[in-house]
Amino acid sequence: MKRYKLGVFVTGFFVLFLVSCTKQSEKEAKLLKTISDVKNQYAPDKRTALFDIHTFIDTEKYILMGESNSPEAVELLKTTLDAEDITYESRIKILPSKDLEGKTHAVINISVANLRSNPKHSAELATQATLGTPVKVFKKEEDWYYIQTPDKYLSWVDAGGIVLMDDNQAQKWKSTTKLIYTQTAGYSYENAEVGQRVSDLVAGDILELKGEADKFFEVQYPDGRKAFVSKEESEPYESWLEKLDPSQESLVATSKTLMGVPYLWGGTSTKGMDCSGFTKTIFFLNGMVISRDASQQVHTGKAIDSVKKFDKLQKGDLLFFGRKATDSTSEKVVHVGMWIGNNEFIHASEMVRISSMDKNADNYDKHNHDRYLRSKRILKENDDALISLFKNPVFKD
Repeated sequence: MKRYKLGVFVTGFFVLFLVSCTKQSEKEAKLLKTISDVKNQYAPDKRTALFDIHTFIDTEKYILMGESNSPEAVELLKTTLDAEDITYESRIKILPSKDLEGKTHAVINISVANLRSNPKHSAELATQATLGTPVKVFKKEEDWYYIQTPDKYLSWVDAGGIVLMDDNQAQKWKSTTKLIYTQTAGYSYENAEVGQRVSDLVAGDILELKGEADKFFEVQYPDGRKAFVSKEESEPYESWLEKLDPSQESLVATSKTLMGVPYLWGGTSTKGMDCSGFTKTIFFLNGMVISRDASQQVHTGKAIDSVKKFDKLQKGDLLFFGRKATDSTSEKVVHVGMWIGNNEFIHASEMVRISSMDKNADNYDKHNHDRYLRSKRILKENDDALISLFKNPVFKD
């Protein structure tokens, strides 16, 4: 009799245990799905939004660990878990980090800052940012800062590439009169003459304009360095912006000034550029900030063609190349160029070059003709991912 009762008890224990495990498993699946749903809503692209949340289980509740630069996403996660009656403890860090002590802004302080995928110089070059670009700062790891550029790209920059600022300092810098460097490359000087150099410069660099001296503008770097820049190679930012009239012809003209610039994976400057860095630079020098990567640019603008009807294209349209979708694989965009007319497109491939879609042309590009996917029109299109410098005060209020 005693053995039977024990058997019943043990059997009952395992039934309860299995039921408990099943409920725990269902609850855990619901928790993971909620995290995934919130991430898909607020951070579908890890290049532009951070929502890195992990879960651990102690004896009574789930522990949520990780970090995010979206307070709204974290709040939605908590609200949803509360509604689902899931017991948890949140240890999620909301960025910017408190360790920054309010220095949550920065301005690029060198001609071109190399932005990395991880906080080390040996990490992949993710993108670049030119002098004067304002960035958000989210956290620090040793001598590296996790930042976000105006096109929302997330990456790491070493301390030497930026000047940290608090809200007031950032607003003060933004309100100052600016100068833009317009030549492909050049230098600033210690005096109003071609002499001792202060630093190199590239097209699109932004400096604070302090005054004039004969054939030079007097400028100031974000870190306070004073210098002089040739008037023939630069222009007050406001007058440059006012004179801009982005058109098919201006896009083509700008693109051709970059002929021969070497290909550089992750590059977005006239020192070296990859394919999407090239198209990004063309549009920036015509008053537009567009998405960083080809796989992001393809989702902006107006669809023009996807069946090689190149007669539909206008100068300035972007052409995208890669792998077409199949029943088992998704489409993959790996290259982009810009249409310049005459059945030709300009792109960064080994260097900035012009190629043709005409099979009889000397510069016919069979490789890209065969992997062509589609074309999009960016110029003067309304799109949340396209930032007009005419309407958005990225560099100056």
